[in-house]
Amino acid sequence: MAEKHGRSDSIAYVTAQQAGQADAWSLESQGRGGQRLTEVAEVIPPQEVAAALGLTPGEQAAVRKRIILLDDDVIELADSYYPLSIARGTALSEARKIKGGAPTLLAELGYRARRVIEEPGVREADEAECAALALPAGTNVLTLLRRTAAADETPFEVQMMVMKAPRRLHYEIEVD
Repeated sequence: MAEKHGRSDSIAYVTAQQAGQADAWSLESQGRGGQRLTEVAEVIPPQEVAAALGLTPGEQAAVRKRIILLDDDVIELADSYYPLSIARGTALSEARKIKGGAPTLLAELGYRARRVIEEPGVREADEAECAALALPAGTNVLTLLRRTAAADETPFEVQMMVMKAPRRLHYEIEVD
């Protein structure tokens, strides 16, 4: 998530970058951040992801799992899920970094964010999350489930993020 003065803005993470620009996190962290791709696969997603993508029970999705770094410290686990009808045969299904980030590729494929729904939460980290985020057992994490849909309301990406707390999300809404 884009972080400015301890707060995070989501809009940069769901919109395409200009030609030749890096992904949103690389730009926002001003060279202090990075990400490492840990898995790219076709999986049966968690139930809440399947529901958010409008998948039938047991239907597979493509997943891209990443760890997000700031100053070489793992600060977030980010899993992005896509319907196979969108991901198959594209860089979304390849174990490599996508130039400009997934939103740039998705826009090139005709999928531009029109509606984004985010559900933040707080819960105790599980054992794997504690290990990945270097947290002691019993530590709370901030979670964010983000559903991105096109103008016709078709969801094309669902992200599940687990972040070290404390962290503050920042939202700006423009009202016409």
